[in-house]
Formats: sequence, structure tokens, C-alpha cells
Amino acid sequence: MASPGLASEADLLARAVGDLATRTGLPVAFGGYEAHDTVEMTAVVGNRTPHLAGLVVRATRGLGGRAMVERRPRLALDYRSSRHITHDYDRVILGEGIATLFAVPVVVSGRTRSVLYCGSWHTSRFGEATARTAVQVASDLATELRVHDEVERRLTFATSPAESGLDPRAREELRETYAELRSIAADVSDAGIRTRLAALEQRLAALSHDGEPADLQLDVRLSPREVDVLACAALGSTNAEIAATLSLKEGTVKSYLQSAMSKLDASTRHAAVARARRAGLLP
Repeated sequence: MASPGLASEADLLARAVGDLATRTGLPVAFGGYEAHDTVEMTAVVGNRTPHLAGLVVRATRGLGGRAMVERRPRLALDYRSSRHITHDYDRVILGEGIATLFAVPVVVSGRTRSVLYCGSWHTSRFGEATARTAVQVASDLATELRVHDEVERRLTFATSPAESGLDPRAREELRETYAELRSIAADVSDAGIRTRLAALEQRLAALSHDGEPADLQLDVRLSPREVDVLACAALGSTNAEIAATLSLKEGTVKSYLQSAMSKLDASTRHAAVARARRAGLLP
């Protein structure tokens, strides 16, 4: 079960399958998570029959089974006559009326976590733009799963029962996760994913304060990049390390830090971090 404020894996998959159909313009899309060398289809959009839901695909079998083990997309322009796949699932796929099928693995840390499919009712050319879009949807899901896994791991650790709130190690775990989420979000172009990451950041910030309200009221507004830089500085990173993490120039990092320090009326980066935390701007 997902932590409060954190989307479940089932929700992430359902959104990805919906995005796949919408963004490629193909009429049918479906997918599932890998478990014990099989993938069970649990999210389906645009199906004509009830048979896609619950279909279990085994490793190496069919189009998706190959994509699963090879960890790369597989395309069958004419599924019925394809000689490059086994036809274990013809009864379901052809029974659905699917003629062209594209399978994309969702790879997280070198392991196939899910397989997404999109297809059409007629054999047709499958353009490079459509393939790129499908691969991007799979990549977005991989990013969300990676974040989901890490946040779940750290939240489970940090919110375990304790006598007096978070211990120092747990608090540091939360701050590291917050900084990592900020750096990931900076590289994500999808507005929907950025919004969901921002919600996770807010939850982590709230958890780190044990639910206590901010004890310092400041009439300042830090830019997203100023917060990114301060979050990294809060972990003790040097300007060079922050630049590498956020893909910025070292001089740019220094400029953001100076701007944040000025807004927070702080003479050092450490003082800026402390005031930002007291104001609830950082965990």
C-alpha cells in the first residue's frame, strides 16, 4: 500500500497506459508489472473484448516476452504473420482484432519492471515518432517507479514508531531524498510528473518537521533553482558537487546561493539553510 500522498504502483501503471493511448493516438494500450518472469496485464485501455485484462505473458514468449528479457522495444507490424515471435497468445491478441503491436519494457536499475503495449486494428506503417513517444512514456514510468521505490523505502524507515519524533539519521534520510527529488524534477519535462514530484517534496518537508508549524515567518520567495541549490548545500555539498548534481556551471551555483542568502538575510550558506528550514522552505 502506498504511503499517504504517494501514488500506488497500480495508479502509476494505469496513468502510463492511458498516456500511451492518448499520446500515440493508437486505439488500444495495455500493460502490467513483472513478477517471477511473467507479466500480468492489469491496465487496459480501448479493448474490444475482456480477454486482455488478466492475460499473463511469460518471459521469452510472444512479443512482450521478448521485450521483457531483451530489455528493448519489439514491433510486429503484421502480428499474425510475424516469424520473429512465438504465437502463444494469438487467441487473445488476434481475438481482440489487433494487427500491429508494439511492446516496450519499463526498465528500472537494469531490471524490467513492466511491459507496456500499444496497437492498432489494421496493419500499417509504424512511424518513428510514434515509437519515440511510446518509449518516452515507458521512460517516464521508469522514473516514477524509481522515485516511488526510494520514497517508500525512506518513508518506511523514517516514519517507523519512535518515542520522540524523527531521530537524526531518519531526518537526514528525508533531507537526502528531498534533494534527490528536486534534482530529478529539474530534468523532467512532463508537467504532470513534475506536479506529482512536487507533492512528494511537500510531504517530505512536512514529515521532517514532525508536523510542527514553521517558527520563522519570512516574506520571501525563493526560485525553484535557489531551493534546489540550498537543498544540496544543506547536505554539505560543495559548489562543484552541486553543479554536477544539478547539471549547472559552478559560477551559476554560486550566483543562486548568493541570491538565496540575500533573500534570507543570511551571511553564510549554513545560516541560509538554517533560516530556510525554520521558515519551512526546506526539510
